[in-house]
Amino acid sequence: MAAKKKATGRKKAAGRSTGKKATRKKATKKKATKKKATKKKSTGKKPVKKKAAKKKPAVKKAARKVKRAVKKLARKPAVRQVKRAVRKVGKKIEKATRKPAARRAGKKLEQAKRKVRQAVRRTPLIGGRRFERALALGRPPTVRRLFPNSRALIVGGKYIDRAMLRRGQAIALAANARNSFVIRGVLQAAQRARAAVIIEIARSEGGTGAYCAVNLWNLARQVDAVANELGITVPVAVHADHYGIKKWSDVAVARLEIPSLFEQGVTSIAIDASHLREDENVLANLELAPLVPSWAGLETEVGEIKGSQGLSTREDALYHIRALNAHGVFADWIALNNGTTHGIQASDQGIQVELTAEIHAALEPYRVSGAQHGTSGNNTERLRQIARRTRTTKANVATALQMLSWGLEVNDYGNAQLDEQGRFIKVPGEGVSEEMWARMVAYAEQQGWQGGSYKKLNLPFENLLLAQPQPVRQRMAKRVENFCYRLMTEVFNSADTAELVIEEILERGSHDAGPKVERLEDPAEWTEPKLREKARALGGDRGPSGDYDD
Repeated sequence: MAAKKKATGRKKAAGRSTGKKATRKKATKKKATKKKATKKKSTGKKPVKKKAAKKKPAVKKAARKVKRAVKKLARKPAVRQVKRAVRKVGKKIEKATRKPAARRAGKKLEQAKRKVRQAVRRTPLIGGRRFERALALGRPPTVRRLFPNSRALIVGGKYIDRAMLRRGQAIALAANARNSFVIRGVLQAAQRARAAVIIEIARSEGGTGAYCAVNLWNLARQVDAVANELGITVPVAVHADHYGIKKWSDVAVARLEIPSLFEQGVTSIAIDASHLREDENVLANLELAPLVPSWAGLETEVGEIKGSQGLSTREDALYHIRALNAHGVFADWIALNNGTTHGIQASDQGIQVELTAEIHAALEPYRVSGAQHGTSGNNTERLRQIARRTRTTKANVATALQMLSWGLEVNDYGNAQLDEQGRFIKVPGEGVSEEMWARMVAYAEQQGWQGGSYKKLNLPFENLLLAQPQPVRQRMAKRVENFCYRLMTEVFNSADTAELVIEEILERGSHDAGPKVERLEDPAEWTEPKLREKARALGGDRGPSGDYDD
């Protein structure tokens, strides 16, 4: 009986639950019919969808620009870390572009671009397949023979020039390595900036009558050793700067020396016969150019560097380049006397931008780039103008780097400052130790050296400087590094050009970048008698004679 009562109770409870479900269904049906009724009461037109707010044109334009930049950066051979950073920043950009306020969005986009650049710069070039291929293809045969197991990307000077032209309005820093601390500092700056760079030494600095311990025959070995020690992976050219021909008899000596420079790892040279008459300048270049390998950078010079006197002219430069072109010599760079001097500058207004631009425009058919000499101590804004308004792709910096490594006070342009007695000012705790500087000053006074002649301290003091404690040696190189990094990133616009050199090498598939131009002049019009006759017609002011060494 009890079991039957329990069963009937369960059935009643089930009946109540099904009843509740039925009432709920009826209620939902009623709601649906009400909605239909309201729809019928409406006009019968389709509901109008709200239009999405249009993006402001400024934001759209900025977004497109940054997207292109991000895509371009994403194609770089940077490792996974950079690709992840690019994707992450890309998402932020997408989010930023959806905001209506153009100003806010623009700021966010700029921040995103900076983050991408920083991420790319933080990622080392080494390890990428493109770098490995460039290392295999881009090093000249002489460099491969000298350093068969090296990881340093020492390239022909032509490739540095091509990368600057490819970037546009960019100049490669060409650092005169008067001591080993300059080599170290410049390479560290180039790696930080991801910039292609040139390290050089002039014949007067490092030739057979040198005043520096770093010389034309050991420069490449020092560059390669430091690059491997520090893991430097940016492309570097090793340049023989101002290989001077001051009298015709120097040509015979040059015939013996120049081949030995390339055998010892030099990858670029400046044949400077500007001390001679213009016809002899051309003839000296024609004699020596066949000794320069086709893959190496070649620089020539018109007008001895004398400051505001004996300035180069459009006619001088055209005569020189046309004569070389007629004989199949295609210089990569031309150096001019455009108002600067070597060493410590009396003024920061030396470089004449208008004159330089005029001469470069006249030479445009011959595709020769400019080499700016006497850069130390010049106004940085003028150097920026040289980068923007001329075809300059190489700028030499020598004296400033020497002074910085020693710890002397320099201005923003790198010009060493003097006290009331005309002596250099040593910055305490910078560069060499105070005791070492006192020894250097005493030695210079014994020799009767003043001002620019202090450069002669490099040779007798190199080993003494290397014997200083490690913290002192490190701060010497660091001061050079910081100055050069600022030049590369803020003045010369050469940051991130290392990748452009790699692109050029991979496109060519060779260590030889090839010439930029073909023969345009008729050799019959530039025989030696005609060449001399045309030179006599030039005239012009060559300025005062004297020792205008670099």
